[in-house]
Amino acid sequence: MKWTTLAMFAIPLVVAGVALAQRELEPADELPEPPAGMKWELVWNDEFDGDELDTTKWEIPAAYARRDGWWRPDAISLTGNGELIINCFQDGDEFVDGCVRTRGKYEKAKGYFVARVMLQRSVGHWSAFWLYNACQGNLGEGAVNGAEIDIFEKFSLDDQVNHAIHWDGYGDEHMSAGWISRVPDLTDGWHTYGLWWSDDAYIFYVDGKEVWRTSDGGICEEPLYIKLSDEIGTWAGDIKEADLPDPFYVDYVRVYDLTEE
Repeated sequence: MKWTTLAMFAIPLVVAGVALAQRELEPADELPEPPAGMKWELVWNDEFDGDELDTTKWEIPAAYARRDGWWRPDAISLTGNGELIINCFQDGDEFVDGCVRTRGKYEKAKGYFVARVMLQRSVGHWSAFWLYNACQGNLGEGAVNGAEIDIFEKFSLDDQVNHAIHWDGYGDEHMSAGWISRVPDLTDGWHTYGLWWSDDAYIFYVDGKEVWRTSDGGICEEPLYIKLSDEIGTWAGDIKEADLPDPFYVDYVRVYDLTEE
């Protein structure tokens, strides 16, 4: 992502429904049509500019065994050209990937969450953009008192991408709803994945187009934090057959709220 400095004009500029003073975000987001009398306002973002991850926004988990590999901080870096890298690589007998999250730094209920991503290209691991908090383990009210929202998970190397809601923990009471979208050329180039978490539905988007909406489990009322992660596991095939290193890239993450015009 890059910022563009604009000359000042007497007429306010609006891009992607966001009023701008001196700078505009590039590329601009294709946002859902807001309700009458409302507009989208950017309330949080990271464009991954610079050479180091902004740790006022993100936490990198310490190294630990995760599924069939290890999450390690050295899997996380920036390109220096405005992208986050979450790498998957082999280190001796270990397979390594990683995660960044906004836990304790930015947690929010409802709004429009969007990331621009270039997916991994090999088997054995999968990328994800999701919302989570410990409240997901709360029981008795469906998703209302806690949920995991998978804005996307990419298990395969075809044109399919998964979206899901999980609630009531991960044990015997666990419930979920899911959807598989098909998008041509999904593994080629950059694509955006968005969620409009509204008062009455979860609405999922790929490249600005709605692909699924659901209210299964009820609408979560608890704030969740953002996670970008890579996971190693057989759901995505055999990591030993992967052509490593195999990173995925994130151009930006942005969060918008509805405000009155």
